[in-house]
Amino acid sequence: MEAPETIITVCMGSSCFSRGNNLNTEIIERFLRDHDIAVRVELRGCLCGGRCKEGPVIEIGKETFFGIQPGMLPDLLAHKLLGVL
Repeated sequence: MEAPETIITVCMGSSCFSRGNNLNTEIIERFLRDHDIAVRVELRGCLCGGRCKEGPVIEIGKETFFGIQPGMLPDLLAHKLLGVL
């Protein structure tokens, strides 16, 4: 099996989860399916990284994004995964 092109890590700590990552995870999964890129991207959860005040926290590749609300996520994913500006 080939390594994924991109790894997305979603903080599943209680603060990030309750502040939006519970919904963000669903949005990411749907985006990957809808754009037929689920085989190229690995979605992971992680425990709290101690950045609770800046959450919800999501990493895409080596970049970390803070305060990611569900409404922001589709545009961010399109930019980072599909190259859409």
